[in-house]
Amino acid sequence: MFTTATASRIEKFSALDKMAARISNRRMALTPSTMLPLGTVAPDFRLPGTNGKMVGLSDVPNAKAYLVMFICNHCPYVKHIRDELARLGKDYQARGVAVFGISSNDANNYPADGPEKMKEEAELAGYTFPYLFDESQAVAKAYRAACTPDFFLFDAGLKLVYRGQLDDSRPRVATVLPVTGKDLRAALDAVLSGTPVSQNQIPSMGCNIKWKPGNQPDYS
Repeated sequence: MFTTATASRIEKFSALDKMAARISNRRMALTPSTMLPLGTVAPDFRLPGTNGKMVGLSDVPNAKAYLVMFICNHCPYVKHIRDELARLGKDYQARGVAVFGISSNDANNYPADGPEKMKEEAELAGYTFPYLFDESQAVAKAYRAACTPDFFLFDAGLKLVYRGQLDDSRPRVATVLPVTGKDLRAALDAVLSGTPVSQNQIPSMGCNIKWKPGNQPDYS
């Protein structure tokens, strides 16, 4: 049975946990997704992959769904979930989903996110989906992408049905939850089963996309 003193300690530690999370998030310039309107048609793109080949949505005309993920190499929010990104990619590519990873970060000021490092990262992480470099940052702007990671799921007709978090897990907080991918997986499963995707969607959060000097979009 809890005593008054025990309950007070629990409340105190809970407050400390919340404070630590807020401080950690401020240091990492925590940025939320812009939450592109549902029903938006997927902007097309053609970008170079880590193998040098150009890749775009039109290369997979009969996919059951299309998942576009804005990620990068150095962001701790992406590093925290990269094993699940690799698993999720394999799981849903096998079920007919076209999956794309895109890095739009300024590689001049953040060389760890340049094409050569992207190739190394894709191999280390075990990504089976194309990992593409958006050097001009035009694709990120077309999707109104703001953070890494930022997820956009489209149905077979290329209409946006989900934009939100992978799951509730975040790095560098006092209590780190397991990475499960439950939110994005639930949306993918709904699309593949032909059932409506829940519109109760929580924004993804992470590091801000590293825009080139003078290239910041109006929503950043």
